[in-house]
Amino acid sequence: MKSSFTLLFLLFFIVASASSVDTVSIYSNAMHRNIKCVVIKPDSYKAKKNHYPVVYLLHGHSDYYWGWVTKVPDIKKYADQLQIIIVNPDGGWNSWYFDSPLDSNSQYETHVSKEVVSYVDKHYHTIANRKHRAITGLSMGGHGAFYLALRHPDIFGAIGSMSGGVDIRPFPDNWQIKEKIGDIKTHKDEWSNRSIINMLDACPKDSFSIIIDCGIKDFFFPVNQQLHEKMLQLKIDHDFIQRPGEHNWDYWANAIQYQLIFFRKYFNKQ
Repeated sequence: MKSSFTLLFLLFFIVASASSVDTVSIYSNAMHRNIKCVVIKPDSYKAKKNHYPVVYLLHGHSDYYWGWVTKVPDIKKYADQLQIIIVNPDGGWNSWYFDSPLDSNSQYETHVSKEVVSYVDKHYHTIANRKHRAITGLSMGGHGAFYLALRHPDIFGAIGSMSGGVDIRPFPDNWQIKEKIGDIKTHKDEWSNRSIINMLDACPKDSFSIIIDCGIKDFFFPVNQQLHEKMLQLKIDHDFIQRPGEHNWDYWANAIQYQLIFFRKYFNKQ
């Protein structure tokens, strides 16, 4: 009987001290519709005494705002352990987090970097400055994290990428990218200017805290390695992790732990 009571108490404690997950609808003026978003709050948020740094965690191609929290449920635990708010915006099926010049219904640069950030700061207890905001993501979201941060350095202070498509030019017929910015033959500048490896040239070398993670068997590994090498040439400080792994959820479920710890250390310095 005593052991049963102890077990019930422990189960109650675990449940009672868990992070909480909100699913919210954020109206997009850019796209004239409500778009869903997940917000994960640490358990201590209930006390309403603290303000928290925020990590914006982006999904990949053909996924949705709930992808991370359902496929890697441990991120709820990490929000508790690291005392951070984690936000999972929706980036559309294949937006690549661009404001598409061809598709008025795909304006996800504006939506995520401005509309989502503004909503979260207004409705949650955040530390509302760039030094307490980080952005990362997987695959299309890894590209998106760099793209949004480099385009909006006043909003984000730390950047991560997991298996990111950081140079889109080698993939002209993949993932419907050309539906958003045109085909590479007739819109070469669009493809070049929106590839992260080219955007680095305008990046002040000490402006961000950066972490890149990619498996050596990932089809995006060559472009990530090239990004790393260019950062070394430009003397842009960053962490670069390469280890066995492919383009799959097993890899990302592991990688996200390192990324969130990296961001927590960054926040602690501020």
